[in-house]
Amino acid sequence: MKSKILYIVSAAFLAFGLSACSEDHVSDLKLDGDCMVESFSLDNFEGNISLATRSIEVRLPEVYATSAMKVTDLVLSDGATANFTQGATLNMDEARMLHVQNGDVCLDWTVSVRHDEARITQFVVNDIYQGTIDQEARTITVYVPQSAGVASLVPTITYSANATIFPASGVAQDFTHPVTYVVTNNSARSEYIVTVIAIDKPKAVFLGSPSSMNDLDAEARTACEWMLGNVAGSLYVSFADLQAGTVDLSECEVIWWHWHVDGGVDGHDVFAAKATDALAAKNQLRSFYENGGSLLLTRYAVNLPSFIGATGDDEWTTPNNCWGQDEMSAELCGGPWTFRKYAGQENHPVYENLIAGDNAAEVYCTDAGYHITNSTAQYHVGTDWGDYPDYNAWTGRTGAAILGVGVDGAIVVWEYPAHDGRGSILCFGTGCYDWYSYTLEAGYTENFHRNIAIMTQNAFNYLMK
Repeated sequence: MKSKILYIVSAAFLAFGLSACSEDHVSDLKLDGDCMVESFSLDNFEGNISLATRSIEVRLPEVYATSAMKVTDLVLSDGATANFTQGATLNMDEARMLHVQNGDVCLDWTVSVRHDEARITQFVVNDIYQGTIDQEARTITVYVPQSAGVASLVPTITYSANATIFPASGVAQDFTHPVTYVVTNNSARSEYIVTVIAIDKPKAVFLGSPSSMNDLDAEARTACEWMLGNVAGSLYVSFADLQAGTVDLSECEVIWWHWHVDGGVDGHDVFAAKATDALAAKNQLRSFYENGGSLLLTRYAVNLPSFIGATGDDEWTTPNNCWGQDEMSAELCGGPWTFRKYAGQENHPVYENLIAGDNAAEVYCTDAGYHITNSTAQYHVGTDWGDYPDYNAWTGRTGAAILGVGVDGAIVVWEYPAHDGRGSILCFGTGCYDWYSYTLEAGYTENFHRNIAIMTQNAFNYLMK
């Protein structure tokens, strides 16, 4: 009985497989026809036919419209027909399926297009100094300390797949003068002019723990790349370099530390445990500050002032209300996120030329479709809990001025004004201050998020006088 049941089931499956075009597209009728694609072209660009993957890929120039492409060549096996023919117009913005049939045999071929791309996407010198790439102008600028020299530097270059580059990646190069790098990929060809600028005495510094800015987390790296491209004479410096004194800060006016930690940094003790690299260099930071240097501290870096004497000897004036999310599971913004300008500070220089929303008293920071970690290091003010029953108590203890508050009244942007030969310290602890979204939703339009860069540029202009 078991054998008879197995025979009946097997016969049923065999009948089904031979009665229709399955994955093998074989019927029990006419099985002697071939369904090969001998040649195929779109707009006279010849397709690369792969029998192994049953696919046809047409390579196009880097910029080429694909919404209405003409089939200019289509040769099939003798006797075969297809669902589109030579002369047909196809929308190739997405892959199409070419269904070829010959008698009762049929095969499906995936037809797609790929633009030839000849781009440099990353340029790192000596595995430490990352270049700022302007894709429109095809220029790359790399800032290195004077001690690194420019006569023999080794670039590590990331460029488009299947492309070639000259001079080659990994080969020492003399950058005494700008060097042209040529990237070639089939029909695409790009020339990038690489300029290496040796900075003896930087005007501004971005601080981080890694020896190379390339090893910063995505949030901090995005901010650092912006600074190198927009603040003249700026340089990335590690805390170890700062502590060792390998960078001459005699002409540096601003040090920026933008510090992201997945999950947040909640309070004084957590900061002290996690910011060991920064605190190892706190004497150098304190000296810089006390000798007139200014600091821009953003995200969890706003805990630092209490450790370098900006609040007297009281280290326990760090933000008392902190949290944050992980970068790769960040919250989706359904619309603009904002914070409020503190009354009387509406005309502070950091708020100049911002893109305005419906409420002039608010600073608009994000757009719908942006993912934000909401990394917050703020001061709760109130009699319900915490050390600051009101704003006067906060300013009296910290010595700082309030610049921005959250919707609940928490202090989210503040400044330690310059005094007695010391520099200024600007702090952005609002969760709205965010540089990097791990993805952007379909239809995302950049508008209010540009205020992050505008505010930061304002901060540099203000701190650099």
